[in-house]
Amino acid sequence: MSPERHVDGLMKKLVQAIEVSLSAAEAAREAVQEILKRGADTAIFFAGAKARGGPSDELTPQDKEFLRAVSIKPDR
Repeated sequence: MSPERHVDGLMKKLVQAIEVSLSAAEAAREAVQEILKRGADTAIFFAGAKARGGPSDELTPQDKEFLRAVSIKPDR
């Protein structure tokens, strides 16, 4: 397989992964909006691990990106 064909295959996989990710984020956003519209409240709790093994309540960049994707502002 030529390097170009290999890269083309990887690019196709990347585009598909991005499309799936965007679809999932949109579905999550719609679900949250429907919950709020019906008068219920939503909350998401993130639990992480600090470098020394203790729990952390700090959001990672991935956590923040997910929250932005579903139109949620973190309480801070």
